[in-house]
Amino acid sequence: MLLSSTLLENAVAEFAKLPGIGKKTALRMVLHLLKQDVNEVQHFAEVIARMRVEIRFCKRCFNVSDREVCDICANNMRKQDIICVVETIRDVIAIESTQQFNGTYHVLGGVISPLDGIGPDQLTVEALIDRIHKEKTTEVIFALNPTIQGDTTIYYIQKKLADTPVNITTIARGIAFGGELEYADEMTLGRSLQNRMPVGSYR
Repeated sequence: MLLSSTLLENAVAEFAKLPGIGKKTALRMVLHLLKQDVNEVQHFAEVIARMRVEIRFCKRCFNVSDREVCDICANNMRKQDIICVVETIRDVIAIESTQQFNGTYHVLGGVISPLDGIGPDQLTVEALIDRIHKEKTTEVIFALNPTIQGDTTIYYIQKKLADTPVNITTIARGIAFGGELEYADEMTLGRSLQNRMPVGSYR
């Protein structure tokens, strides 16, 4: 994209790096910022920079947080003995939007995928196992994307918990195999949580 300003081109190139943003959309965003007051644009840039520098990850569940422990883990009104295991932070947001779950979470940071070079050591699996052993966990709900990699991850963790007296369930297959949680509608995702089943029953 040839523009009359190198500064404009550089800004468009940076916005175009965002997922789902093409060059034309990036250009519209940059031109919109050009119309705004300088102080507003400065504030916008400062908020983004501060978010990146100051944001933390909960030391208990690895969800994003402003403090050492996230608001969900710190909420005594939630069922602290129930852990919903998810792949990414986006999945926490998707499940929370259903307002059907009142337990806690554990963000793995991905799923086991040998072909992509991702093993258990690259995820927060050991932290999850340690947490279940130390806390009085009564149920672990697997809410991973229904894929081969997701099922492999569930199987691996289930084996690691074989000697642990905890109820292990997975969300119902209302989510299509091969689909992704963040794209599921709230009703389907909510019902999948409510109708969760013991791990192994769908194999």
